[in-house]
Amino acid sequence: MAEKQPHLNGAYYGPAVPPKKNSYHRPGRGGGCVCGCGCCLLKLIFNLVLTVVVAVGLLALIFWLIFRPNLVKFHVTDAELTQFNFTATNILSYDLKLNLTIRNPNRRIGIYYDSIEVRALYEGQRVASNYLTPFYQGHKNTTTLSTAFQGQQVVQLSTSEQSDFNSEQTAGVYDIDMKLYLRVRFKLGKIKTFRIKPRVKCGLKVPLSSSGSAATTTFQTEKCDIDWRIFR
Repeated sequence: MAEKQPHLNGAYYGPAVPPKKNSYHRPGRGGGCVCGCGCCLLKLIFNLVLTVVVAVGLLALIFWLIFRPNLVKFHVTDAELTQFNFTATNILSYDLKLNLTIRNPNRRIGIYYDSIEVRALYEGQRVASNYLTPFYQGHKNTTTLSTAFQGQQVVQLSTSEQSDFNSEQTAGVYDIDMKLYLRVRFKLGKIKTFRIKPRVKCGLKVPLSSSGSAATTTFQTEKCDIDWRIFR
């Protein structure tokens, strides 16, 4: 058996060891996400959106805990109709008076009513409109407003709508809609919000009363529906 060669001065004289290969990673390849690529941009957008949603949610919660907002309530409490008849040329003659209340139940929120337009409609068609005086409504306050519509207006009725009118005329009670088109701001302490444009709709059944005589039926208070949509 051949003898092993001794090591000289600690050096190794065996077969040559091949050099290590340099690893090379091309950007954009592989499973990782390199900053600046599409996946990182999507991740950044997702994180930003999530942060905004959480922040808005926290602000809404803090706002609710501080102010405890309640919805404003609208009611038509009284209606008087002394004229409501058509001529052969589709001209409607009308005389209508309305009283309505606006209730602000909030203890820390006041309301500026910068614009108040009241419309009376029959069969979806506008009969008349009035603008009421703007005002500020304080905390836990109920405000009563009054308006009157009197005059003539051309209203085109279809055959079915004409039949409905005849039935209402026989019963002495008419289906009339009242709508409010508002521009309001809220006051939270010393802070005033931007204007929003809620719309209020009240479906009314108004009995006809002749001049000097009461109607055969009495008007019942009607609660109104409110659309608080901010953008229109």
